[in-house]
Amino acid sequence: MFYKEECYKLVGIAMDVHRELGSGFSEVIYKDALEFEFNQHFIGYEREKMYDVNYKGVILPHKFFADLVVYDSIILEVKGVKKIDDKHIGQTLNYLKASGLSLGLVINFGAPSLEYRRVVL
Repeated sequence: MFYKEECYKLVGIAMDVHRELGSGFSEVIYKDALEFEFNQHFIGYEREKMYDVNYKGVILPHKFFADLVVYDSIILEVKGVKKIDDKHIGQTLNYLKASGLSLGLVINFGAPSLEYRRVVL
């Protein structure tokens, strides 16, 4: 399993955020809290990182924006829904394809307990 320690740390931080805020806020609030924690822990990240989408050698006019890219290697997709479903996993897989990265974490703050899925391309 690659980026094991990094994922462990990210999930721990997300658990702290969920413990403090609980469920029910919009995704942007959880992103703000994660950003605060990343700064406190000196973790490198980029919020709303823009990626081009290549289709048959042509860059499409619309871009996609990853919620957070952490350690320059992991896409963090933040959700505030009742449950992570296949749609969220598929979305993260598409982001991985477009970004050229291999690992994503879908983290859901909308459930009573923090829920997360590791997505590998």
